[in-house]
Amino acid sequence: MAERAEMENILNAQRQHWQKTFSQTPEMFGSEPSIPACVAAQLFKKEGKRRILELGGGQGRDTIFFARSGFQVQVLDYSDSAVDAISDKVIQFGLAGSVASLRHDVREQLPFEDESFDGCYSHMLYCMALKTVDLEFLSSEIRRVLRPHGLQFYTVRHTSDPDYGTGIHRGEDLYEVGGFIVHYFSREKVEHLAKGFEILSIEEFTEGQLPRKLFQVTLRKN
Repeated sequence: MAERAEMENILNAQRQHWQKTFSQTPEMFGSEPSIPACVAAQLFKKEGKRRILELGGGQGRDTIFFARSGFQVQVLDYSDSAVDAISDKVIQFGLAGSVASLRHDVREQLPFEDESFDGCYSHMLYCMALKTVDLEFLSSEIRRVLRPHGLQFYTVRHTSDPDYGTGIHRGEDLYEVGGFIVHYFSREKVEHLAKGFEILSIEEFTEGQLPRKLFQVTLRKN
């Protein structure tokens, strides 16, 4: 029990680590939208999906891109610094009518009614310091708030990533490198978390200088 409590404290401390990182490093990931956001936007537009839930919006580079692309965006992040950064950019770019931001821990029930959104997008939120049981709950919550035939689009680092198995092991497939805990996915884990969804695609891509190796997952609510 003591070991389990210690592990929970380690995972919970990630919020403060991200809070400090975002506060000290404005535009940590740059201001241009990520490649996955561009891909997701094309897919959402093609299917007429307009009301989008973004999970783990960070400093808002994809949020702003979605809003400028004509989507109505509800974005969540568990860092106050991230939510403040997004709110400032929304005002700066005159997008108050297109974006709502909220601090929220995705291990808790999503604060929305059933069938509130056409699509859900997250870039590497699933590979944060979340245990499988947390991800199972989150996946069920996303399914709940999506409308019939709604789309879920997410990316996650996978077990062929060069950082997988390095650093401090934090249980399951979670490893801490440089103070950041990452949950690495196998294809089987993607399939396991797709309960209640049709898997449309699981594609591999790389990002960054390492480079990071990721899955790009597209699901449709059954």
